[in-house]
Amino acid sequence: MLFNLQILIDAPIFNVQLLLNGVTVGAIFALAAYGLALVWGVMNVKNLCQGEFVIMGGYIAYYMYTKGIHPMFALPVAIVLMFMFGWFVYRLVISKVIDRDLFTSLLATFGLAIVLQQALNLIFGPEVVTAESGMANRIILGDVAVQDIRVLSLVVACLLAVAVVVFMKNSRMGQAIRATAQDARAAKVMGIDTDQVYAFTYSLNAAICGAAGVLISMIWVIQPFYGITHSIRAFVIVVAAGLGNLPGVIVAGLGLGVAEQYGGFVLGTDFQQVTVTGLLVVVLVILQILMARHRQVVE
Repeated sequence: MLFNLQILIDAPIFNVQLLLNGVTVGAIFALAAYGLALVWGVMNVKNLCQGEFVIMGGYIAYYMYTKGIHPMFALPVAIVLMFMFGWFVYRLVISKVIDRDLFTSLLATFGLAIVLQQALNLIFGPEVVTAESGMANRIILGDVAVQDIRVLSLVVACLLAVAVVVFMKNSRMGQAIRATAQDARAAKVMGIDTDQVYAFTYSLNAAICGAAGVLISMIWVIQPFYGITHSIRAFVIVVAAGLGNLPGVIVAGLGLGVAEQYGGFVLGTDFQQVTVTGLLVVVLVILQILMARHRQVVE
């Protein structure tokens, strides 16, 4: 570890490489986290199968890659299929637990995550795979190289985020979602079908996760049991940024991506995921301290 830290000090160019890699992947983390923020903020459901939705999107891209189709063309396919799947899951499971206590919804989504993991394992096997994009590295500064697919994924993630924001602000469904998030009872009194809003919100989240999974499958690797790490990432970002705070989600997503890259370089790739869980613990501790101070001020 000390040797790796010394490398970062003696060769600052490595910091540029880690920052670029972290930003490109952090934008995708932020995209998936925004979907979780929608479900959490509108439906008050902590979706523990968030990461499995991401992995499913990745396997859609991988399947199309095995059929000779460039995985980037899987993006619209994954969005549509995952939207439909999200609607199915909502009607089958989520609608039955949305009005129940927190533990019930957590247990339901955790059980769904296990089912999806095993289903993907049976279909695709336990091997680690990637959807090859065929794009080369591009040298931009000295020894710093950035894959074209990483840059393209960053641009696509930003465009998708902008599209979701525009939809939420300008469409009738987007306005209904925001109204339901503020006060579901008042929205129902005003004639909004909150059940349809919940179904659409959950489906939109699944579609967003599917798109993020397609991008991840081209720049990283996927495996049926990797979903838990993406779920933890999304929770870290949302908890750190707060619900409904898109700029905060973006900043937290980029920060987490950079932190993971530094953690993987300094501690080793075997401990890269420790950075994610460690940050979750740190964020929760900080929030508890801030809440305690706030209560003291109020009292």
